[in-house]
Amino acid sequence: MSAPLGQTLRIAIVGAGMSGLAVALALARNGFSKIHVYEAASNLGFVGAGIQVAPNLSRQLQRLGVWDYIQEEAVTMHGASVRAGATDEELASVKSSHVEERYGQPHRWAHRAALANALYEGCKVASPAITIHFGTAVVGIDFEHPRLRIQERGAEGEGSWVGADVILGADGIKSVVRKYMLAKRGEDADVKDTGQAAYRIMLTREQLAHDPELLAMVNSNLTFRWIAPRRHIIAYPISAHKIFNISTAQPDTNFASEPTSSYTTRADKSAMLAVFEDFCPLVQRMLGLVEEGEVCEWKLRVHHPLGTWVDEGGNVALLGDACHPSLPHLGQGAAQAIEDAAVLAVVLTKISDKNDVHAALLVYEHLRKQRAEFLVDQAAASGRDLHLTDPEAQAARDEGFRQVKNGGANPDKWLDREVQDFVYGFDCVQDAEGRWGEYGYDLCCR
Repeated sequence: MSAPLGQTLRIAIVGAGMSGLAVALALARNGFSKIHVYEAASNLGFVGAGIQVAPNLSRQLQRLGVWDYIQEEAVTMHGASVRAGATDEELASVKSSHVEERYGQPHRWAHRAALANALYEGCKVASPAITIHFGTAVVGIDFEHPRLRIQERGAEGEGSWVGADVILGADGIKSVVRKYMLAKRGEDADVKDTGQAAYRIMLTREQLAHDPELLAMVNSNLTFRWIAPRRHIIAYPISAHKIFNISTAQPDTNFASEPTSSYTTRADKSAMLAVFEDFCPLVQRMLGLVEEGEVCEWKLRVHHPLGTWVDEGGNVALLGDACHPSLPHLGQGAAQAIEDAAVLAVVLTKISDKNDVHAALLVYEHLRKQRAEFLVDQAAASGRDLHLTDPEAQAARDEGFRQVKNGGANPDKWLDREVQDFVYGFDCVQDAEGRWGEYGYDLCCR
């Protein structure tokens, strides 16, 4: 697709995480050629753990032309086993054969680094339309005449200004762009701790090789979830079955008082084992294999929804975790960020006058904000349902799991068919194209 403003619109993207790389690539593939990405880190530092690649995410990765980079290592999910943490009793066995039939794509898992690398490789192919400036922090924003004040790592002075016609804040949960936008309006980010933390763990096949039951799990195409009061564990194979990815949620009692800037800290293995000491022997063996020093814990925080994602009267907008960070219980954080990127590319492609950039950004917000924030709420609600403490409520929920085989609703929203229809069956690009006539014409094509 050729964008009317493709050769002239100067686009500045703050942050080279998944949302930043995705929006840069989506814009380049839609014909924009003056795209600059500013990243404070000296490199992408491909780290992280497993990630859910649901059908709505893989659909966009294919559109971006990067699916081939991740395809070989991605693992297709065939089902999920939900179990009681203390006894290992299987409460529900959910098949996933309907997913590909119903949504055109299977549900998959991958390593987060593989997804980030795929987007980065796509951006390199799109060069010179995309230029990524590593080691370059944003230290100021001029909203009236859109420009960024940037500071290169190690450089003296107060930095230098670079102009842009549109600025996109894709700089994550601790977004600098969001901070400046809120400060302009005399507001602060409303961030609250949930009282929960999470461990991220990865075990290799070699670590599991001596345990036939655990080896069978990494060889399988299943997700395993163990639930208990105020805690749960989810585990699944990634990286072509070479790694068993484990993520937990538990009360935030062991987290360091001074977490790092990414809200994470190295955790004590014995403290982790104590948190799950009443779980079944299988889980005990699994967690016992974690090497000391390889336990990472991070706080789970929630943000009150922002009043707007778009600067009032200006050409600055937020996307991804910068405006709708989510708890991990629905597996949609990266997917929703990349959907934001895809929709931004659609709306900016539609306009032929730079004076309409702000209006196009408002269309983007209208198309994305309510939906993304609803899914943030659904992720939080799913976490509450998994962590029930009242015995009667737990019993009712567990019976609900048992009735899934008879067509009942799944108490785990991630596995519920109605939620999947809403999330996986939605094509954000088709939606934006179809609804542009509803919102965009009056705003941008006067």
